[in-house]
Amino acid sequence: MKRFTPLAALALLAAPIALAGEIHVGFSPEFTEELEDDYGMREADYLIDAVKDDLDRELGKAGLDIPRIEVTILDAMPNKPTFKQLGDTPGLDYGDSKSIGGMKLSATAYDADGNATGELTYDWYETDLRYAGISTWQDAKRASDRFARKFVKELTAGTPSGS
Repeated sequence: MKRFTPLAALALLAAPIALAGEIHVGFSPEFTEELEDDYGMREADYLIDAVKDDLDRELGKAGLDIPRIEVTILDAMPNKPTFKQLGDTPGLDYGDSKSIGGMKLSATAYDADGNATGELTYDWYETDLRYAGISTWQDAKRASDRFARKFVKELTAGTPSGS
């Protein structure tokens, strides 16, 4: 049986935690329509979770205390057909289908008084089919990761203490 040592307790206390009070992720009207018509609304949860997880991770690493962040997914393209696309198009093969994916996002961070403290619009799409993701939203998730890193870096640069 392993014992919980004081050193382990200190390590847990020193571990970074996400300090964002609220992260809201929504969609532009155009992308909402695309989700409804082409990709299926069940895909929304995958994209929302990716963005929230990436922001939580990066905010935790930076130790930033951001009361509220509003993110809008302006566009996203999957690498593989979604469940709805497979159902809507007989003969479409998930295994043999591959395309270039990515995502475009816009975000604003707010302080406790509701004042905007940072903004970023960012997009990233794979440019070479040879390097395109092998899962449905892999390139979009890669874009989300890059977006979160850049947004938190911008927020960190804007703080007087640098953290």
